[in-house]
Amino acid sequence: MQNILLTIEYDGTRYLGWQRPAKDKAFRTISYKISEVLRRLTGESSILNCASKTEPGVHALAQEASFLTTYDISMQDLTQYLNTYLPQDIAIRRACRMQERFRADLNAKTRTYLYHICTAAVQDIFTQKYSLHLFPAPDIERMQEAASSLIGRQDFQYFSSGRSKKKTEQELLDIQIEQTADFLSLSLTATDFLPHMPLLIIGTLLDIGTGRQSIESAEAILKGRKIPGRPCDAKALFLKKIDFR
Repeated sequence: MQNILLTIEYDGTRYLGWQRPAKDKAFRTISYKISEVLRRLTGESSILNCASKTEPGVHALAQEASFLTTYDISMQDLTQYLNTYLPQDIAIRRACRMQERFRADLNAKTRTYLYHICTAAVQDIFTQKYSLHLFPAPDIERMQEAASSLIGRQDFQYFSSGRSKKKTEQELLDIQIEQTADFLSLSLTATDFLPHMPLLIIGTLLDIGTGRQSIESAEAILKGRKIPGRPCDAKALFLKKIDFR
């Protein structure tokens, strides 16, 4: 039995996320596409355990997913086979053998998401598929002040769609906001994320930065005293990295 970890890059535009219930168009998910290619190769129905289940339309720069197989193959040949038969918007960047008890979902220590925003008066047509257009640029100081109230181990149930068996208490370790002339990026690092949690947090911070909500709104939502607004557009959100250390 081999325990294999895949590092996966994908464009989530035309998919319903990493995983959906079998009765709900599971064939339009990232995990289904990879599992089907693995099944054709190994003759086995492999269960892919991923470190962070991305939502519909969300992309990944480095998703991590592990699976068990009795099929004997080199990691180079496995990577080549998968990249030959997977759709062009899914790529396997690396395959490596792991210890028997390793699981990507259970062994991941932190997850980091990245969000891209174009703040130019006219959106760059070459980045518009993967970035939100927001002009004029939001007030960064307001966003940073609001973000500070979300850092730490807290109950994020109100920053979630609620469709999860995960415990709602998570630790948000860091929120970084970086600005250049025409672009803005937000990165969120946490021990784990609830469904829609990155999109709801970023959407709230952008509402605060544009003055649609007060700085105190972030903490009010966290405490259940206010309902969050709509999640921001998923097309600009990327799963950036998984840390197992």
